[in-house]
Amino acid sequence: MVDLSFDIAGELRVRRLGYGTGQLTGHGYWGPRLEPEQAVRVLRRAVERGVTLVDTADNYGPDLAEELVARALHPYAEGVVVATKGGVVRTGPNVWHVAGRPERLRAMCEASLRRLRTETIDLYQLHRLDPEVPLADQLGTLAELRREGKIRHIGLDTVTAGELRRALEVTEIASVQNRYNVLDRESEPVLRLCEERGLAFLPWFPLGNGSLTTATTATATTTTAATGAGGATGGPGDGARPAGGAAGLAEVARRHGASAGQVALAWLLHTSPVTLPTPGTGSLTHLEENLDAAAIELTPEDLSALDPLA
Repeated sequence: MVDLSFDIAGELRVRRLGYGTGQLTGHGYWGPRLEPEQAVRVLRRAVERGVTLVDTADNYGPDLAEELVARALHPYAEGVVVATKGGVVRTGPNVWHVAGRPERLRAMCEASLRRLRTETIDLYQLHRLDPEVPLADQLGTLAELRREGKIRHIGLDTVTAGELRRALEVTEIASVQNRYNVLDRESEPVLRLCEERGLAFLPWFPLGNGSLTTATTATATTTTAATGAGGATGGPGDGARPAGGAAGLAEVARRHGASAGQVALAWLLHTSPVTLPTPGTGSLTHLEENLDAAAIELTPEDLSALDPLA
């Protein structure tokens, strides 16, 4: 049986199947997508179903997703961990500008604190490394915010294994959030390093930006542009990746009487004890379906069929 809990940084215990808020915003993560009350219902139902890890970002909307999280969940129930991100500025749908200067990061974090209505952010993730700013300056700013009690733990989004190693030389890192799913395993070296160091690994686009929820043939593709369903991170430089093997995914789903998306999430829970997928949706029906994936027990035969699909 798969252990469905994980202790981020050894102290923040969460249920490994969480919820991502990107799909509460509109096309290109810009503006509203839903009536606010619908978004509130989805967020509250997620927590009712046992979700304890809610993943958001200041640039979803921008600002909107964090405001919805606070509207729905504040005051936060004991055990609910809210993770957010900073380091990217938005000027329009699917327009992303990396911004890692220390004064900018500090201002972003403090604005997130206000929107989330909290004094401390449980997990604050640097949404992208800024190539124009020394890594030590970016992480040093987050470390200062941690010492001030504004951040409890620091995470990184979209890094290579080498970048993660360099970051760990600068300060303590609790998590990494990279694109990864059953058909897209480019970040496998980063996942293995997270296992080695005991770091949480939050795979974004866990459902292949929506394509894995309807995978039925081997011609399906995983689209990893910054739009669409799947409830993950998205951001600058995200491109499309071909994804063969959808027929194999659909076959395992048929054996379990499940959807392809449910099997894709179950595979993430089975493939490594440090993976914390946070699929997102604005639909209560899809939310229930996603969360039901935690009950699927994949057999050795299933895993043997799924492992070669990437």
